[in-house]
Amino acid sequence: MQRRGVMIDRLHHDIQEEPQANTRTDTVFLDKLDDHIQEELKTNTRTDTVFIITAILLNLLSLGINAALTAGGDTSGGTIAVLVTFILLVIVINAIAIIGLAKGKQTRFKLLTGLELMYTDQGVAKYYDPSIRANYNVRYTLFIVAVVCTGAVAIIVPIILLIGM
Repeated sequence: MQRRGVMIDRLHHDIQEEPQANTRTDTVFLDKLDDHIQEELKTNTRTDTVFIITAILLNLLSLGINAALTAGGDTSGGTIAVLVTFILLVIVINAIAIIGLAKGKQTRFKLLTGLELMYTDQGVAKYYDPSIRANYNVRYTLFIVAVVCTGAVAIIVPIILLIGM
């Protein structure tokens, strides 16, 4: 019986001390969560950069190859096959890049929302400008427009050169 009484006393003591322990644990947890969200944002940025650069470089490379093929005046089956192959490649890679950027935009929105909520809970939200999310939305839109425009030029210019022959 005495052992049970000691256990109840310890439990009562632990319950009284729990808020302080939780505060320390919560602070450590929030610090780790903040670090994790920051790392996810960095990863998101690197991934988006890869999508953008890959798509634009492929678009420009395809434009150069297809324009050179069609400017030579050769309309043989082999030239047309290469032209069509590069056009299909541009379409597929641009679609992948656009989907990747759209998912990156969604991920960034969720991560920033989590940060804002965490900052609000901690009473430091006034130091975080909520217009940052709107700025990211504009940036993502501009990135997608850049990919689409270079892709469209990579497709249209060689076709114009081919038809103009």
